[in-house]
Amino acid sequence: MIKKVGKTTILPKHQASCHCGNVVLELTLPNGIVNPRRCDCSICRRKGAIVGSVELSGIRIVQGEEFLTLYQFNTHTAKHYFCSVCGIYTHHQRRSNPNEYGYNIGCLDGVNPFDLGDVVTNDGVNHPADRI
Repeated sequence: MIKKVGKTTILPKHQASCHCGNVVLELTLPNGIVNPRRCDCSICRRKGAIVGSVELSGIRIVQGEEFLTLYQFNTHTAKHYFCSVCGIYTHHQRRSNPNEYGYNIGCLDGVNPFDLGDVVTNDGVNHPADRI
């Protein structure tokens, strides 16, 4: 559980936004940032984001739902959302756990993800859902 990143305290209800500010989210983070990670699957290694996870009820779109664009590929299970104006990935409904959203930690207000230091990289090339 990470309750502070740099000088920013992670609030129980923390706002996040895309680069242009058209999309604003409210994340429920009572335990702060839990289990930040990278992934090396084909989309994640290209977008380079560090993600955290919340339950589906843990993200509320405050503003700009009309600017969110959905992208799906391969099994079409995960739902990746991007701002259609600035292109920033904000969040996705996870393939490995469809009851959770992954969110872009770099979108959290006041948070520089580089202040997290070393972050674990998950093996998304050999996805857990492919090992059945």
